[in-house]
Amino acid sequence: MAGQLVLLRHGQSQWNLENRFTGWVDVDLTEQGRDEARNAGRLLAEEGLRFDVAFTSVLQRAIKTLWLALEEMEQPWVDVERHWRLNERHYGGLQGLDKAETAERHGEDQVHTWRRSYDTPPPEMSTDDPGHPCHDPRYAHLDARVLPGTESLALTLDRVLPYWHDAIAPRLKAGHNVLVAAHGNSLRALVKFLDNVADDEITGLNIPTGIPLRYRLDDELYVTDSGYLGDADAAKKAAEAVANQAKGK
Repeated sequence: MAGQLVLLRHGQSQWNLENRFTGWVDVDLTEQGRDEARNAGRLLAEEGLRFDVAFTSVLQRAIKTLWLALEEMEQPWVDVERHWRLNERHYGGLQGLDKAETAERHGEDQVHTWRRSYDTPPPEMSTDDPGHPCHDPRYAHLDARVLPGTESLALTLDRVLPYWHDAIAPRLKAGHNVLVAAHGNSLRALVKFLDNVADDEITGLNIPTGIPLRYRLDDELYVTDSGYLGDADAAKKAAEAVANQAKGK
């Protein structure tokens, strides 16, 4: 029988708080974000979940969320694998910009398309830009051609899926319980794949910070049951808050 899968978006980051496009910029958690991570660990502990392995990105807001959740569960010994393919979607030239101000400049519809559409990427970041990942030492071992200067959700899914198939899925098929601590869009990509969400419906899907999403899967890793842990209304309100970010609400 396949193991259980839990997806966990990192807790609030400093740029979540400031309502800025973050992408691959390595921003830390706020104190609220740390509290969200600990609360996620408590929810998982209350469910009696024991993990065999955990996966996360190479960005500190996801890594620290995972650490804090595992500590709260008293499972700090769980093996952790970090990989760039679980990074947040690259927001290109929008990275660092205020979401509400960008909406005022370009229009809410355009920013909504950049943020939530399936296949429309934001303006591309040049490789000459010092913020481009080709200048970051953590990616120095990679062929620069695989490093994005911008990504749509479709491109993010193309990046995430090989790691799902090569690293995560085999552990689930072996019966291992798996925790993935990552980002709003790398997790949206996985949810789209797991739940077979249509391209034109993915714009309405928002992942709240710090609330574990549990999947039960059959032997072929088709979803048999899924849902957020804890209070359902709290998860709904948190997802709505994500949806309203570009409006400055």
